[in-house]
Amino acid sequence: MRNESAGPGVAGPTRMVELGRDEALALLAGAQVGRVVFSQRALPAVRPVNFAVRGTDVVFRVRGDSSFAGALDGNVVAFEADEVDPANRSGWSVVVTGLAEILDNGSEYARTLAVAPEPWAPGVHDRVVRVRAELVTGRRIART
Repeated sequence: MRNESAGPGVAGPTRMVELGRDEALALLAGAQVGRVVFSQRALPAVRPVNFAVRGTDVVFRVRGDSSFAGALDGNVVAFEADEVDPANRSGWSVVVTGLAEILDNGSEYARTLAVAPEPWAPGVHDRVVRVRAELVTGRRIART
């Protein structure tokens, strides 16, 4: 896809590039905040979280007693993160789709907790969510 009219003050056309799985996961690993898309009371819902990538899994912390944790556990979710440069009209977006699991004890919980960042939101976030990356898609808008 080409955009030949870059607009005032922006030099050159842009192009849309589909990202491979490895490149998309590498970009995702460099981001700090993303959005979880899940179903809440049969309606779509979105929540921002700070996160990390462990292997190909997206991991973040939640309060174990929250409705958010309950809506995630055992359900398919989408996770999206991006980086945008408005001045250059460029950036990227990566979406991971997979099963969300709540980890709350055992060695896998301890290993994942070690890499899941401390949430910015207040409160005790005593559970870790792991989203298994079953489908990874990404796109980049770049200058040609």
